[in-house]
Amino acid sequence: MARKIGSRYTAHQILGRGSAGTVWLGEGPEGPVAVKLLREDLASDQELVGRFVQERTALLSLDHPKVVGVRDLVVDGNDLALVMDLVRGTDLRTRLERERRMAPEAAVAIAADVADGLAAAHAAGIVHRDVKPENILLDMQGPLGPGGSHPALLTDFGIAKLVDTPRRTRATKVIGTPDYLAPEIIEGLPPRAAVDIYALATVLYELLAGFTPFGGGHPGAILRRHVTETVVPLPGIPEELWALILQCLAKAPASRLRATEMAARLREQLPVLAGMPPLDVDEPYGDEEGEDESASAEPAVEAEAGARRGAVPLVTGSAPDSNRDTHTSMRVPGPDELAGGPLGTARAPRSPGRPRPGSARHRVALRRRRVRLSLAGVALAAVVGAGAWFATSADGSDAKPEPSVSATP
Repeated sequence: MARKIGSRYTAHQILGRGSAGTVWLGEGPEGPVAVKLLREDLASDQELVGRFVQERTALLSLDHPKVVGVRDLVVDGNDLALVMDLVRGTDLRTRLERERRMAPEAAVAIAADVADGLAAAHAAGIVHRDVKPENILLDMQGPLGPGGSHPALLTDFGIAKLVDTPRRTRATKVIGTPDYLAPEIIEGLPPRAAVDIYALATVLYELLAGFTPFGGGHPGAILRRHVTETVVPLPGIPEELWALILQCLAKAPASRLRATEMAARLREQLPVLAGMPPLDVDEPYGDEEGEDESASAEPAVEAEAGARRGAVPLVTGSAPDSNRDTHTSMRVPGPDELAGGPLGTARAPRSPGRPRPGSARHRVALRRRRVRLSLAGVALAAVVGAGAWFATSADGSDAKPEPSVSATP
């Protein structure tokens, strides 16, 4: 059912729903548009509305081929909406879910496109704050790039900042998606341009490996890893590319590259990556020796061990939003929680086909071994007991004595 958005736009069809609002296929004076209609409780927040109006000029002025342009911001009664360019394509998360991981050339080309968009935003003083595959759109009607990649455009500029009002997110809260949060945000520092570089490097790692460097398990554990652990290397990629990723994932914001530098250095890698197939990388929590653990693992342990990469539901048993727009308010871990592991240590290395020591899968395997050993012990005891019973019966009082034989000359 069509609905009017302000005086100039009409929303015809819902494209997706998220925690911040609903995206509609709309029509405006200049043709089709995408309309992001924020939730009613956000629209009724006068502080947010004021911030919305303040950001209008900056968002409307952000014009770059690698950025989904914001055409208008509408404040009309209970409606608070962003009117954006309509991109004919899909988001990067959808492609990842279909292909699991991408060939390095295509992955690097997409990351370079996004870095170009971030460079334009940072030059205009705008920090995205929520770079993730869900907010990267692939233009299926654009010309194919290196590795057969479609042009990548970054969307949802300003949403995280609009939602992050002081009254809505106190000093003990952070806004963002756990897998892509820079350490300084988790520690309560204000977000600068470097947080977008960290998030984009995380996305690139995920495109190459099929999982994020610090993801998996409880959100609190993910946040702690961002602050305390170093990233596990990816085998099979050029050293120069790995050094670039490592620098952009540095804990210290000042050590990371700027967006323009990142884009240029990524494109320098493209000739070396031409024709390289997707990496063959083990999942951090792979099954042990090919066993299917889903049938007999304890439910709570299996849920932890098999946690989905990329988008971790923050409420147990919940599913990600249909359009995966997961701006989230989370508690910042205290110093004692962040000190849960030695500073600067990586997760324990993992042999191919075996779970990493200390992981949830490893604990499941140990528990199963103990159960198997216990059952084996019970079976052995039963066999020994049965043998003793038969021996006793054979030598008991009911047995008739054998006749004696004497040998006389």
